Amino acid sequence: MSGLDHLIYGVANLETAREQFRRLGFVVTPRGRHKGWGTANYCVMLRQGYLELLGIIDPSQFSNNLDRFLAKHGEGLLGIALATQEAGALAASLTERGLHPDGPHALARLLETEGGAPVEPAFSLLRLPPEELPAINGFFTQHLTPELLRQPGWDTHPNAVTGIASVTIAVDNPEAVACAYETIYGRSAVVPTDDAWAVHLGDGSVLLFVTPEEAATLYPPLTDLPESPTIVATALRSADLAQTAAALTANGVTFDSLPGSVLRVAPVQACGGVLEFIG
Repeated sequence: MSGLDHLIYGVANLETAREQFRRLGFVVTPRGRHKGWGTANYCVMLRQGYLELLGIIDPSQFSNNLDRFLAKHGEGLLGIALATQEAGALAASLTERGLHPDGPHALARLLETEGGAPVEPAFSLLRLPPEELPAINGFFTQHLTPELLRQPGWDTHPNAVTGIASVTIAVDNPEAVACAYETIYGRSAVVPTDDAWAVHLGDGSVLLFVTPEEAATLYPPLTDLPESPTIVATALRSADLAQTAAALTANGVTFDSLPGSVLRVAPVQACGGVLEFIG
C-alpha cells in the first residue's frame, strides 16, 4: 500500500461539476469515459492523489450504482480509492492476513486529448468486502499507465493545492470502524484524536472517522445530520493559502477563514462535500 490514490465525487452533471471545480481554482483534465459503462469523468490531478468527478452520460448503460447514489444522496463524495503499487502482491498479502480480496480486475477508460485520438489509461482494481474495508465505499487501485493520466501542467493549480490531507467519514462507531483498518495498515496507523479516530495511510493522508453528531459540530455547513456512513469532508493541502484565497475570491467563491490556517468552502459550491484548504 502507498496511501490515498483518489477521491470520487458523484455528480449530477459533469459539465456543471467541471465548471464548479474550475471556479475553485483547479485545472481540470480532459474528459474520460469508462469502456463499456455509461459513466464518464473529469479529474483534478494533484502532486499527491487526485479528485475524480464522476457522472452518468448514458443512463441506458451500467453506472456501477452511481444512479442509485445520486437518487438517494444527491451530489457528494461517493468513495475513496486507496493506492497500491502491485495489486497482485497486495491480494496475496491481504489473504495471508485473513482477509478476502476480490481481484485484481482490469479497468480502462478512454481519455480525450486536445486535437488527437483518445488515449486509454489502464488500471488494476482490488476490492475487499465492506466489513473488511468499512464505511468508505473503497477499493485499491494500481496505475498501469500513469504517464497517460499525469501529463505536464495538470497538477499545477491557480489555487496552489498540492495534495489530499484528510477525508472525514461519519459513522456510528468510529473506534470499531477505524480499528478494522489495523489488519491492513498496522496497529500503529490507527490512533484516537480529540474528536476522531484517525487511520494514517502512509503518504501523509488520513482517514478521520467521527460520529454523525461530531460531523455536524465540526462542519456547520452541513445542513442535516449525515447518515452513517457518509463521507462528509475533504481537506486539501495548499502551498500558499494566500494564493488559494485569492483564487477563490477572483472566481466569486465564498469561504470562511478558520483558526489554524484553514479556508472552508460549503458543499453547495463543491459538488456536495465540505471542502477545506489548509496551509
